[in-house]
Amino acid sequence: MPDPSRAGSASPMNLQSIIPENEKATPLAPPAISARGLKKTYAGSKKMPPKEALKGVDLDIPQGSIFGLLGPNGAGKSTFINILAGLVTKSSGSVSVWGFDIDRNPRQARAAIGVVPQEISMDVFFTPKEALEIQAGLYGVPKSERQTDEILAALGLADKANAYVRQLSGGMKRRLLVAKAMVHRPPILILDEPTAGVDIELRKQLWEHVLKLHEAGVTVVLTTHYLEEAEELCDRIAIIHNGEVVACEPTEKLVASLDNKTLVVTPLEPLAAVPDLAPYTAELKSDGRLFIPYHPSKAQVGDILERLGAASIKVRDLTTVESDLEDVFLELTYRSGR
Repeated sequence: MPDPSRAGSASPMNLQSIIPENEKATPLAPPAISARGLKKTYAGSKKMPPKEALKGVDLDIPQGSIFGLLGPNGAGKSTFINILAGLVTKSSGSVSVWGFDIDRNPRQARAAIGVVPQEISMDVFFTPKEALEIQAGLYGVPKSERQTDEILAALGLADKANAYVRQLSGGMKRRLLVAKAMVHRPPILILDEPTAGVDIELRKQLWEHVLKLHEAGVTVVLTTHYLEEAEELCDRIAIIHNGEVVACEPTEKLVASLDNKTLVVTPLEPLAAVPDLAPYTAELKSDGRLFIPYHPSKAQVGDILERLGAASIKVRDLTTVESDLEDVFLELTYRSGR
């Protein structure tokens, strides 16, 4: 694989120019990030015992994907990201980033990722252009190879290039964080709770720009507590709980794995009591609708309708409610007893 720490030569302003052509994901490419037996134990103190944050994590993040890394607070997500970024030293195991082992080639591995933190933290007395130039200098990008203007334009900040950061809106500051993460043209972008605390419009703007980067070839890794956001955007999701990967599947397959649906029936006439639909259970809501949960792999809607007919219940309307990512998340974490 090529050395991602080098910057490409300047080219016309577009998102495709941010990632060199030979550094974009290709079919059957090795994982963008690969971890094997990754463990991290934080040292204890007089008041606190040692904390095992990661317990032998095995994880592959495919190149060219939008990959969701989900888990409750304290599950180990931040520790995993900080190990990738070189901010935390692992206890054991191996990790490679864009083909570079983080122990044998730490500089190349760190240069292959750009991290967008949850907190908006930047010097408000710099302009966006100055902030990107400083960031590029920290990564050792020669002045002749920097793409500051191209990146600002690609992220919709060209007209604010020389304004002070303190004058930017919240959405612009979020975009500037993405721009700073891309100054060294990394093939992997890590977004740590990027939309926490922002309104719907800012969230929409941010994702429009991130999706454009993804279309240009960037592998995106997302951590978020907005599960509907992850379900909509990610093509593959891993769930970490108590330092272990409890699930890692394509999003559609992961959601389908719960095998739970609910048939919602609106009776033609109001029901006085919950009918006997054994072996199915039913719940009568205050609005008169009947909620009947079932397992699609074991039951058919037609069978439930036959039992409704046998109970002399005429149906005005019906619909099915499928499980979503939130249901799967809760089942694998809070309800699992792990």
